[in-house]
Amino acid sequence: MIKVTFIEYDGTRTTVEGRNGDSVMSLAAAQGIDGIVAECGGGMMCATCHCYVDDKWFARTGPRSDDEADMLDCAVAEVRQTSRLSCQITLSDALDGLVVHLPETQV
Repeated sequence: MIKVTFIEYDGTRTTVEGRNGDSVMSLAAAQGIDGIVAECGGGMMCATCHCYVDDKWFARTGPRSDDEADMLDCAVAEVRQTSRLSCQITLSDALDGLVVHLPETQV
């Protein structure tokens, strides 16, 4: 199992476990993580699964696609250098221990 820690805007930390191939968004939704709305269910049609990947982990999540960057332009919260759509981050053994920070609001 791959551990992911979600840090909410207020500093609340929740660590959950997922499987290889799961998206960070689907893991958050399945575990009821506040801060990931996921209105489109992972179809990259909204930005309600926007997250900030911890600096230490950002390079390991891979680059944003052009489509992801375009969708992030629609995010309600500030887009930062480490912004990603959590539906586009696929869990793997290399991401065991991943830390993501959640914006104050998604909608």
